[in-house]
Amino acid sequence: MCDTCGCGQPNEAVTIRKPGEERHSHPHHHEHDHSHPHDHSHSHDHGREIVIETDILAKNNLIAERNRGYFEAKNIFTLNLVSSPGSGKTTILEKTISSLKNQITCAVIEGDQQTMNDADRIDATGAAVVQVNTGTGCHLDSNMVNQGAKKLNVENDSILFIENVGNLVCPALFDLGEAHKVVIISVTEGDDKPHKYPTMFSVSDICIINKIDLLPYVDFDVEKCKEYARQVNPNIKFIEISATKGDGLNTWTEWLHSNVKK
Repeated sequence: MCDTCGCGQPNEAVTIRKPGEERHSHPHHHEHDHSHPHDHSHSHDHGREIVIETDILAKNNLIAERNRGYFEAKNIFTLNLVSSPGSGKTTILEKTISSLKNQITCAVIEGDQQTMNDADRIDATGAAVVQVNTGTGCHLDSNMVNQGAKKLNVENDSILFIENVGNLVCPALFDLGEAHKVVIISVTEGDDKPHKYPTMFSVSDICIINKIDLLPYVDFDVEKCKEYARQVNPNIKFIEISATKGDGLNTWTEWLHSNVKK
């Protein structure tokens, strides 16, 4: 999987910067360490095949647990937003941050392969933000989040949104230290997304169905989509919104309020 998309390439340059900062690249050593949950090494000894399994996500998970402890100690409610490209993640964040202004402090770690576009949009809302450019990498890992959170110096009693790279495959495998994964799909993508990408829906606690204002114009069955998602995750919860029109945003922000400890 990652051999095909490129994130398994070693010494890949990752940049982490705030809007307005100069670009500095840092080597990010993958060493094929996060292609899949298990690395199967094969060798042959006189006709016998020896299979060696190694938990290649161990390092990522260790840093994720450190992140989680840090977030819990500072009472930072951390969400990992995952989706296909174009689902509306950044627009949802813009509207969410604006809605929560003067109520809850928000910070954002933006993940993209290239550009500062999304970080600049978040910066315009007044929220603290860092952009993580992953180069050829197709997802964020716990070390990138660790570095991004340190650069942000996230305030106590706040919300940290992690906008992952647009991809419904690889990000499903990586714990970043978040409290919840939130998978976002739009009605323009097709209601069979949970069937096509079951792992992502199985590890997500919340599914936001976005762009519901377009339902009259697209062939998308909301109930069928929910049924498909529940087949892989009976406990997943749904929030239907239109980020551009504002429909359903209150339900989303109320859920956020209910989860931020006072």
